[in-house]
Amino acid sequence: MPNWHSPSELATDALMYIKLMHALIGLYAWEFIVSLDFDWAILSGKKKFRWPLTFYFAGRYVLLFAIIGALIGMDTSVEVNCKAVYDFSEFAGDAAVGLACINLSLRTIALWSKNKWIIGILVVIILGHWSLILQGMPVSATWVPGVGCTFVEGNTIIPAAIFVYSMCFDFVVLCLTAYKLAWDPRRTGSSPLHTKLARMIFTDGLVYFIVAFLANLTVTVFMILDLNPVMSVLFNAPAAIASTIMASWAVRRLYNFDLGYPEVYHSDQQPINFRSPHPPQVPRPTTEPTVIHVDVDTFSQGHPLSDLEAYGTGKPGNDSHSSHGDEEQKRPEVL
Repeated sequence: MPNWHSPSELATDALMYIKLMHALIGLYAWEFIVSLDFDWAILSGKKKFRWPLTFYFAGRYVLLFAIIGALIGMDTSVEVNCKAVYDFSEFAGDAAVGLACINLSLRTIALWSKNKWIIGILVVIILGHWSLILQGMPVSATWVPGVGCTFVEGNTIIPAAIFVYSMCFDFVVLCLTAYKLAWDPRRTGSSPLHTKLARMIFTDGLVYFIVAFLANLTVTVFMILDLNPVMSVLFNAPAAIASTIMASWAVRRLYNFDLGYPEVYHSDQQPINFRSPHPPQVPRPTTEPTVIHVDVDTFSQGHPLSDLEAYGTGKPGNDSHSSHGDEEQKRPEVL
């Protein structure tokens, strides 16, 4: 068992922390750049902005600023206020975790929009989460000549509570989503996970929960062990980056989801696309044509998935048809 507080061990752990941070920064920079086209489409007006995207943008850019602060603390050769730099970086990282939880909980709030009790409970949970985030600073740092910013002992109780709370929060959100999309339809006699949209929401939430749970669990274990100041914060950045990437990915997938529209194919004609408000006139054939009906997923206003329109579900860049969920979709009659 190494002496975790020996100068040599602290130097080794600090070097490992710096290398891990640079690798994670490269990962997040790559993900940030490849998804900038979505951000630009929203900011330039090519895609319609909807209010849930506020938390999407906040999470992405708060974490970006946290990474910039960490880079300044690790790589600067000029004396800086290390405590201020790392306080900001750690707070922004914790805030990114909180915003990732909000991004996933908003989907559940939309699904349960008719149940004010569930919405109230989720809002209270969110407020409790942020009450911990706003007071949690895991360690302090000081400037050491010839070395740079160095971590010193700090309180790890509240930061550990933040990540435990995040795991419980994510689990509650996953259970509520699974109940609404699977168990509730089965209990009422309809098919569970009966649409592509429902399956995508459930799958994305499950993937996010698994990744975020494992990352937050690792952070919590090392904070509780409190081996030394460096090891206590070693896995904070991986947890924040993993949660933010997965939450952002899930938001973009839901926003860009195409609900689909019914089409009818005649054996001797081109397909009629009922997305168009004025479908082309097809002359009645002299003999009865062979008709092939293509089934698609439809739902009515009473279905909980119709409330997810606030996220922009529909074909990207075609907002004029997003209101088709306001009334029940009906299949066209084919004579």
